[in-house]
Amino acid sequence: MKRPETGGPRAAREVQEPVGDPIDRRRFLILMGGAAALAAAGPRAAFAKKDANGKPPAAPADLPSSQVETARALIGAAILAPSDWNTQPWSFEVDGASIRLVADPQRALPVTDPERRGMMIALGAALENLLVAARAYGLHPAVAYFPHGGANGVVAEVTWSEGETQRDLGMSAAIPERRTNRREYDGRAILPQTRAQLSAQIPEGLFLHWIDDRDPMREVADLAHDAIREQILNPRAQTEQFAWMRFDDEAQKRRDGVPVDALELGGPSGWFAGRTYNPKSRFLHFGADGAAKQARSQVRSAGALALLCGPRREEAQWLMGGQAFERFALKATQLGLAHQALSAPIESDRHRGDLLRMFSAGGEDPLVLLRLGKAKPPKATPRRTVAAVSSFRNT
Repeated sequence: MKRPETGGPRAAREVQEPVGDPIDRRRFLILMGGAAALAAAGPRAAFAKKDANGKPPAAPADLPSSQVETARALIGAAILAPSDWNTQPWSFEVDGASIRLVADPQRALPVTDPERRGMMIALGAALENLLVAARAYGLHPAVAYFPHGGANGVVAEVTWSEGETQRDLGMSAAIPERRTNRREYDGRAILPQTRAQLSAQIPEGLFLHWIDDRDPMREVADLAHDAIREQILNPRAQTEQFAWMRFDDEAQKRRDGVPVDALELGGPSGWFAGRTYNPKSRFLHFGADGAAKQARSQVRSAGALALLCGPRREEAQWLMGGQAFERFALKATQLGLAHQALSAPIESDRHRGDLLRMFSAGGEDPLVLLRLGKAKPPKATPRRTVAAVSSFRNT
């Protein structure tokens, strides 16, 4: 997967990008085009081939007129990637036709994610979105992983050139539509041909395991119940996670974290979430019981469960695993499937081994546990603006 670096960053004077005018999901969808762009495509009509839903993939808008605007559009795709608790642990450094993806330690979860597994998976997902958008614009992106030994937190550097055939059009159209869906699913099974299309997104060197029989799914559901409850009743872990819960209009102001409504919490534990999930509250056990029961019910409602694993326990694998996870999630979105990543069973030392046993994946390193099914799409969670996460240099 590794491609050679095409040159290091050049010395230059840094220029701050003007604040405002965020590229959110709606604007990114406009930038990447839609029916109008497809109708006007002319020679691009070859891309009107139908996808698995019977809909033509959206052709992207014309390539922006400058390297700066191209970088803004690519970063606009990257920031729509998923991350644990929507921490968005990334920043971007633009230098001409080069974007460096940088891990932001201020947005780490050191208690629940001490090895930075989840952070690296989120960064890999952002990287994959960026690459998908680049290919849809007709660019040829090249990736250097951990250039210069990962100095200054840089986990990847992407350089690009023009003149390629447009690719990944269906994937690019799915980027602004992808959601983490925490709702109950309808329990309908995932068809074999659908599973095959999802499995095809996983590259050689990583492993994807499936469970769709009801008895094993109930066993995983009980495991998720216990892992969630244990995590919430851990004062340090819950203090960390509670800091990313957003109440009232806090999510729109801060543009990160998870709005309480998006957690789909039910009953008293959801109505009084400010108390039942506050680690300093004497009502915390109500929140722990409610979230644990919800997790069990969510898993039981799935059409199938998937576990993405790798052979080694290392940051490079986690980063590339994040890329595979995002391609899987984008394909699921294309196919009309809801998905949710469940992190607690993987983050728990006590439950991780049992999870691997349930999926017959002993000896492997678990990356992402997913439930899949059919459900009404939720609202999008807020994202920080491109201006807030990027710095640009004149070259």
